[in-house]
Amino acid sequence: MSTEKNPRRVADNEAMAISRMLRTSPQKLNLVAGLIRGKKVAHALSDLTFSKRRIAGDVKKCLQSAIANAENNHNLDVDSLIVAEAWVGKNLVMKRGRPRARGRFGKIMKPFSEITIKVRQVGETA
Repeated sequence: MSTEKNPRRVADNEAMAISRMLRTSPQKLNLVAGLIRGKKVAHALSDLTFSKRRIAGDVKKCLQSAIANAENNHNLDVDSLIVAEAWVGKNLVMKRGRPRARGRFGKIMKPFSEITIKVRQVGETA
């Protein structure tokens, strides 16, 4: 009479990973996420390795985590994985300030964001 196991949130041929509290704006992170959407995993990793953007290293770690989840937890073939989805969300915003002229206060917003990467196993024809 135990409770039923939680169903999987992704399909049987998919795996995903989430990175939270990334210290960049969602707009900048989405540019890097758009760089890897729909690509084979090997091409996406090489693109992130040689990208000049600072946040590309954190996105690469998230992609490697999704690949490891697919291989170890769901027994998927790493060579036939593609980046099916990569979406970005907002997280908290640290509010800082700086004194300005005539007694005013300049707002400085320091945003955080999060990225979710979903990889999918495709057939050999794709």
